Amino acid sequence: MRGAFLALSLVLAQAALAEEVSQSPRPPANPRLAVAVAEPAPPAPASEAVVAAPSEATALPEAALASSLRPAPRPRALVERIAALKATSNAPGLDLSAQEPEDEVDIAAIPPPSKKEERRKRREKASMKGAVCGVPAIKGEEIARITSNVRGCGVEDPVMVTSVSGVRLSQPATVDCSIAKALNSWVDEVAQPAFDGRLVELQIAAHYICRSRNNVRGAKISEHGKGRAVDISAFILSNGKVLTVARDYNRLLRRIYKAGCNYFMTTLGPGSDGYHEDHFHFDTSARKGGRYCR
Repeated sequence: MRGAFLALSLVLAQAALAEEVSQSPRPPANPRLAVAVAEPAPPAPASEAVVAAPSEATALPEAALASSLRPAPRPRALVERIAALKATSNAPGLDLSAQEPEDEVDIAAIPPPSKKEERRKRREKASMKGAVCGVPAIKGEEIARITSNVRGCGVEDPVMVTSVSGVRLSQPATVDCSIAKALNSWVDEVAQPAFDGRLVELQIAAHYICRSRNNVRGAKISEHGKGRAVDISAFILSNGKVLTVARDYNRLLRRIYKAGCNYFMTTLGPGSDGYHEDHFHFDTSARKGGRYCR
């Protein structure tokens, strides 16, 4: 009798416990996590774990997707603020990327380089080996300062030039860089084109020498005595032809002599003063009255 009573009490206690568990405040099941699982597969090793793409068996129900949480819409104030910023960035003067600079260069409008510019670029690309005066086309060497006991003679920064613009000199000319640069430009832009590129040598009659002008006793020191003058007596061409100032002062030589006035401060030649009938005298003297061309 007592055993029956204990069994009945045990049954009643289990029923009360089950009712209490079923009525406990558990959170409702999340519909998004409700999946139809077939048969649990054995766990894969950690080194071979693979994330599989969702299949039909693991796809979320349509009801779960419909009730899923979505990002909340932006606040109205934020939307208005963004729109205002976009409108400001499109205002004239602020969107620099949408405007063409006023100083934009039209490449198509730039004319092709002239022959003179092309020659200059070729000279700039030439090797500086053996160059003096900072110009690749002037070849030679720097030499020591020239001093003299004669007042007015001497050269502060002399160079010994052997060729200019690819044209050799018959003898190294001791001058300063002012006359070397002027001679180089005159040969490149006047003399060489006049001879159709066939000029290969200049006959140098005089360069640095401490003496008076025209060798006249008591006269001022010549520009030769300052390293700022050079005398040219002949032009030698690639075919071996020699044109001398004394014998061949023709139309061509007259033209290149006259053009020298644009490069030198003094140009003297046949008919100028009787002292330069057989050569061209070019110098870069610092004349107060400007150029002297005769």
